[in-house]
Amino acid sequence: MHCRSLIAVLGFALIQVACADSPAPTATRAAKNTASADRTVDGQSGKVVSIFDACDPTTFAQNGVSCTRSGGVRFDQFIAILTQTQQAGAWHFAPPELNVKVGEGFFALNRGGEMHTFTEVEHFGGGIIPGLNALSGNLVEAEECKHLAPGDFLNPGQSSDLDIADDEGTELYQCCIHPWMRTVVHKKG
Repeated sequence: MHCRSLIAVLGFALIQVACADSPAPTATRAAKNTASADRTVDGQSGKVVSIFDACDPTTFAQNGVSCTRSGGVRFDQFIAILTQTQQAGAWHFAPPELNVKVGEGFFALNRGGEMHTFTEVEHFGGGIIPGLNALSGNLVEAEECKHLAPGDFLNPGQSSDLDIADDEGTELYQCCIHPWMRTVVHKKG
């Protein structure tokens, strides 16, 4: 069964369980412990957008969400912060804006403990979890988030495919699970 179908039935807290049986995305690479903005992947250099979160494995697991990091924000605190501010700041893409040259590569690296996506969207919007959409004020799901495949989900330590900037312009990327997680990529000649 497709992850999206299970998520719609089970609700926002069970995304990790719903997708846990999916095979690991084939278009991902193992993460290395580095903080530099430029990386080399399969012989291609690129800039990295880091994906961060601060989930607490015990309380997130109690709410049906897999988390592989140690310590962090309890699930009830996460929901309270999201309710108050419409975003949980520890759940973010860094940098929020990235400049790349045409011909230069870039990709996202999941440095957090939860599953995320790094999805190019035409317009920022909601993701695939109605509860998180409501709490974050993103009531209209981004169209691209409606068409995710199992390989679009990045487990902790995985990275997206290296994307080569082929023409000038601006691209928008968001997490289709946590829709306040966003970055803008400016491609320049």
